[in-house]
Amino acid sequence: MTSDNTARLTFPPQVRLTGEGLVLREWTDDDLPTMAELFDDPDIAYWTPLASPFDAAAARAYLARARQERADGLRLRLAITAAGSPPLGEVLLIRKSTDDPAVSLGYTVGAAHRGQRLASRALRVMTDYAHFTVGLPRVTLGIEAENGASIAVARAAGFHLTDAPPLTVVNKGRPLAMEAWAHDSP
Repeated sequence: MTSDNTARLTFPPQVRLTGEGLVLREWTDDDLPTMAELFDDPDIAYWTPLASPFDAAAARAYLARARQERADGLRLRLAITAAGSPPLGEVLLIRKSTDDPAVSLGYTVGAAHRGQRLASRALRVMTDYAHFTVGLPRVTLGIEAENGASIAVARAAGFHLTDAPPLTVVNKGRPLAMEAWAHDSP
C-alpha cells in the first residue's frame, strides 16, 4: 500500500504465488474455456455473485473486469493451480474502494476439484501474501452463516469469527447475512 492520500493498493506486473503445493497465478486468455467449466456450477451460482449461467461470454466479461479491477487496485484474482494443472478454482483479494484500507479475501473451487483442501491451502497462501508482501495487519472473509463448507475453509486457514454483527447484502435477489471472519498478522 502506498502512503499517498488514495492509499492505492498496487500489485507488481505479474503476481505468482507458490506454497502449500499450489501455484496461484494470473488468469490468461487461454484459461477462458476452463473458467467457464469451473464457474458454471449450481453451488457457485448460489453462494457467489458470479454470473449464471457462466458461459464463454461470461468468462470473457469476467476476465476483462478482473483486469480492470486489478489495474484500479481494487481486486487481484488468481487462478488456483497445482503442478502445472489447468485452473482448479480462484482466490481473490478484494477492496471496496481505493480509499478503503480494509481488504477481504474470497475463493471458489470447481466442483470436480473439491475435497482436496484447495480452498484452504490457497487461502493460506493469499493470506500470507496480504500480510507479509502487501503489509496488511488484518484480512477478512464475509461468509453466510449457512455456508458450512466456507466456514470449514475459513477455520482450516486460521480465520476466526469476529464479534461484528452480520452485514446484510443482496445477491441475485436473495438476502444474505454475511458474518465477518478475520485473520490477523502474526
